[in-house]
Amino acid sequence: MAMACKRPKIALRLRQAAAGLAAAATALALTMGFASSAEPLGASFKDDFTTFDTQRWYVSDGWSNGAHQNCQWSASAVTQAAGQVMLAFVQDPTPTHAYRCGEIQTNQRFGYGTYEARIKTDDGSGLNAAFFTYIGPVHGERHDEIDFEILTANVNEVTVNTYVDGQPQHGAVQPMPRAANAAFHVYSFVWEPGRLRWFVDGKLIHAVEHAVLPERPQKIYLSLWGTDTLTDWMGPFVPPDRPKQMEIDWVAFTAPGEGCAFDGSVLCSLAAN
Repeated sequence: MAMACKRPKIALRLRQAAAGLAAAATALALTMGFASSAEPLGASFKDDFTTFDTQRWYVSDGWSNGAHQNCQWSASAVTQAAGQVMLAFVQDPTPTHAYRCGEIQTNQRFGYGTYEARIKTDDGSGLNAAFFTYIGPVHGERHDEIDFEILTANVNEVTVNTYVDGQPQHGAVQPMPRAANAAFHVYSFVWEPGRLRWFVDGKLIHAVEHAVLPERPQKIYLSLWGTDTLTDWMGPFVPPDRPKQMEIDWVAFTAPGEGCAFDGSVLCSLAAN
């Protein structure tokens, strides 16, 4: 397990514990039309969010991922306007939580290829702005995952990580070229058999090769959530004095072999080198 410092070790242990709690949502999620493993893999796309495509995206609504999460996923915390999707973290009590938070996920699963999103986060201790892929027990599969996570207690760094059959692998914390809340950044990872590379704004920040890596096709997720309990990892929760939000400008997937498909894709800079 490649570790840059003590902090990723703490983070990965806590992520592992938190991910295990997600299984509690299995019965609920299996009634909500998630794609079955028999369905074909998703094709290349770039979604600029001029509209919200419900054929592509599912809005998480009405549950949380476990006791570690201090907010409930809510459709009211997801909005689309002016070519963006905004995920909110807002004080708006439900019967079980003091806060509501936003998550979107693809209806389809995707395999090897290039995953990208142009995102601007907020700040705030105890919050997590995430762009990741996931498949697991909630879908009747083993837990595989590939992560970008901006723990907004420190917007000057980003955490990358994988899970393979429920075990954390390859975690690292890397500096951001500019604070995550100061500008939009393009977060990209290129997932290939035997190799996985993470990029921010076209610059390689972390890579692993010839290692144990995710293999299962996965769904794409973007989320903003908070915690009162995972303080060693995400910082002490500070109740926000205003709604916090994660702004998503676009999300894209490019299948292997298709190359540079649009301006801003990491594949364009890789092709030029």
